[in-house]
Amino acid sequence: MIIKNGLVWEESGSFRKKELVVDTTTHRIAETAEDDTVFDAEGLYVIPGLVDVHIHGARGHDFSDGNSKGLAEIAQYLHSCGVTSFCPTSMTLPEEQLTAAFATINDVPDAAGYAHIAGIHMEGPYLSPEKKGAQKASYLHAPDAAMFRRLSAASGNKIRIITIAPELPGSDAFIREFKDTVAISLGHSTASYEIAENAFAAGANHVTHLFNAMPPLHHRDPGIIGAAADCPHAMAEIICDGIPSVIRNAFRMFGNDRMILISDAMRATGMEDGEYELGGQPVIKKGRLATLKDGTIAGSATNLFDCMKNAVQFGIPLGVAVKAATCNPAKSIECSQEIGTLAVGARADILLLDQDLNIVKIL
Repeated sequence: MIIKNGLVWEESGSFRKKELVVDTTTHRIAETAEDDTVFDAEGLYVIPGLVDVHIHGARGHDFSDGNSKGLAEIAQYLHSCGVTSFCPTSMTLPEEQLTAAFATINDVPDAAGYAHIAGIHMEGPYLSPEKKGAQKASYLHAPDAAMFRRLSAASGNKIRIITIAPELPGSDAFIREFKDTVAISLGHSTASYEIAENAFAAGANHVTHLFNAMPPLHHRDPGIIGAAADCPHAMAEIICDGIPSVIRNAFRMFGNDRMILISDAMRATGMEDGEYELGGQPVIKKGRLATLKDGTIAGSATNLFDCMKNAVQFGIPLGVAVKAATCNPAKSIECSQEIGTLAVGARADILLLDQDLNIVKIL
């Protein structure tokens, strides 16, 4: 297939009118066409399928349920929303429940109509009780290397990101041991600037949902946010469903190459308002807001495509917002040759959008 006349996104953040060739047999972007099928994309944006590296669930299902069918339905829902790759994200739960959930990623079809599972984001249980957010306190504990190895084995060594609180005992040793095999993200933490700075120096390279479940950026105590901004290799996730000024200033602080848009979506996403569950705790969904009964934010009830559109509405240039929802998250999990790109040889996960950013076609 040849996609002609479209405005094709480039990793510089610009758009250029050019042809894009897809080998429909291998579902790869190619240099030359194997058939003469043409799709005229005149007036349309051509961008990579989105990559969500932090999502718990959707359509009434949660990754932590340990249900293969439910995870497959999440993958179908995401694909329909233009999210063509994702990292199903776990909650803080007992090891046996996490083991069962992690094993399910091998049961979801990597086929047309399903978002590709790029790996797992393990959020907890190595988190701070003081900044647990919607995580269940009774299951939290210090980093445990042996447990992590067991869970990694259960997943087929497909854990791509792990969130930890670097102030916990054993965190430095854990970071140094696993920094070359998994992206290590700081989050759900009370860490000071100095503790976070040391963690980044040890090999941490990511921040989980910037601003949420961590101390605020204070002029005398900049904490994780300040340390991450000062660390050139640290990338920062942000949920783009909140305050426009915060989104704009986060992009100014970290730059276009280090910002990652995520949804942090939970099972109520794509569902009616009402009461749901996250990590064993009741959650109330009202619109796009999901909270525990005490008002604590519990992930979100929106998908990454809507988060990207929000970013544009908040003043982030379209090309930059696309980068933060495609190539940057792919780079953070070392999959940038495969997903989040329109380079030759990559998966042909492609979205065609009209000028109002409505999805016209998903490949």
